[in-house]
Amino acid sequence: MTAPEAGSLRTGAPRAPHAAGQLPVVAVVAVGGGVGAAARYAAASWWPTQNGGFPWATFWVNVTGCAVIGVFLVLVTEAVTAHRLVRPFFGTGVLGGFTTFSTYAVDIRGLLGAGRPTTALTYLAATLFAALFAVWLAATATRRVLSWRQR
Repeated sequence: MTAPEAGSLRTGAPRAPHAAGQLPVVAVVAVGGGVGAAARYAAASWWPTQNGGFPWATFWVNVTGCAVIGVFLVLVTEAVTAHRLVRPFFGTGVLGGFTTFSTYAVDIRGLLGAGRPTTALTYLAATLFAALFAVWLAATATRRVLSWRQR
C-alpha cells in the first residue's frame, strides 16, 4: 500500500471515483453491443432454425464472429494504433453482442428437449471446434498477410 492510499484509509477521506473515466468505455460497449445484437437478430430472422433442426444461423454467427475477432485483435495489437475506444466498441461491444453463448446453450437444451441428443452433442462440439479454429486461422492468416505486406 502506498502512503497516499494509507492516509486516505486512516482519515476516511473519499477517493476520487474511477467510474467517470470508465463512462466512455461503458457507453461504447453498450452501443456496440446493441449493433452486434441487432445483426445477430437479423441473421436469426433471415435463417430461422426449424424445431429440432441444426441451428445453422447461431453456428455461423459464432464462427464468423470468432474469425472477425481474430483479424481485429491482430490488427489493433500488432499493426495499427487505434483510438482507445475502438477495442471496447468493436471487440467487446459489436462482436460480443453478435456472438452468443446464451443462444448456443438454449439451442443445445432445445435439441435435447426435442429428443435430438446426437444433434445437440454434434452442435456443441462442432461450434466449439469451429469457433476456436476460426479465430486461430483468421489470426494466423492476418499475421501472414501483414508480414507479406511488410516485405
